[in-house]
Amino acid sequence: MSTATSHEPFVHPALFYRGADQYVAGTVPFLTEGLDAGEPAAVAAPPDRLELIREGLGERAAEVRFIDMTQAGRNPGRIIPSVLRRFADAHPGARRVRIIGEPIWRGRSAVEYPACVQHEALINAAFTGRAVTILCPYDAGQLEQQALSDALATHPLVLDADGETASTAYSPELIIARYNEPLLAPLSAAAFPFAARTLPDARDFAVSLARSLGVAGVSLGDLELAVAELTTNSVVHGAGSGTLRIWAENDRIVCEVHDGGQLNDPLAGRRPPSPTQPGGRGLLLVHQIADLVRVHTGPDGTTIRCYLPG
Repeated sequence: MSTATSHEPFVHPALFYRGADQYVAGTVPFLTEGLDAGEPAAVAAPPDRLELIREGLGERAAEVRFIDMTQAGRNPGRIIPSVLRRFADAHPGARRVRIIGEPIWRGRSAVEYPACVQHEALINAAFTGRAVTILCPYDAGQLEQQALSDALATHPLVLDADGETASTAYSPELIIARYNEPLLAPLSAAAFPFAARTLPDARDFAVSLARSLGVAGVSLGDLELAVAELTTNSVVHGAGSGTLRIWAENDRIVCEVHDGGQLNDPLAGRRPPSPTQPGGRGLLLVHQIADLVRVHTGPDGTTIRCYLPG
């Protein structure tokens, strides 16, 4: 499988496959073609898919970086900075870098899916102008039709058993807007309005409530850190105040912060900061510690919701 028909430095094809044989046929030649050209290569996929590629590559598997996407990409919001950019940025002198990234698989929950498809759309903005090819496999035999339709909108090229075609539905901006969904907290969620002077009180409120819900240890520390970063961001970059809400949902603790500001940068929290950049790491840090982050921004303000282990 070649992606040489693209004239842009950044190439972002979707691979629609059915079954293990088509998966191997679409991924292994993509990697060996790059390895033959001296291009660094990585694969971020669920463990069963990693094993298929390892077997297909044979001895050449030692030349490829393998990453368990179910761990590294459990929160889709950290895939760009911590998986894709981390690998690409580690090879600044390469003629081209090749990455296979499979962020959407059967078993992703309905609450995770909007963040997954927004991630796929944002890859295009994050890598514009860079000599990187990111191939994104989609299990056409297992995923719902909506996931395949959305893939046509987030990828300019589509590869399948019949070859390569340009997607006439390509429109990543439309996807980003479509999945900018309002986030409605349950009526039972505990709420705490805050401003600059009450930031410590908001943090204490969150810790006390989470502890009463059974959260302890590292999870409690992560929640305290997430609340501190989100509420501080609201005071500094939002409207100077906001509302913190916390509740339990299945086996996770959910905290969200709403303020009156608007988040105009869709890559906020997904772009590795420059080492010399002062600040700007709050939302990035929240993405690193949370299992999932959902964001909604609009005329009425911005809501950032994060899910952490309970």
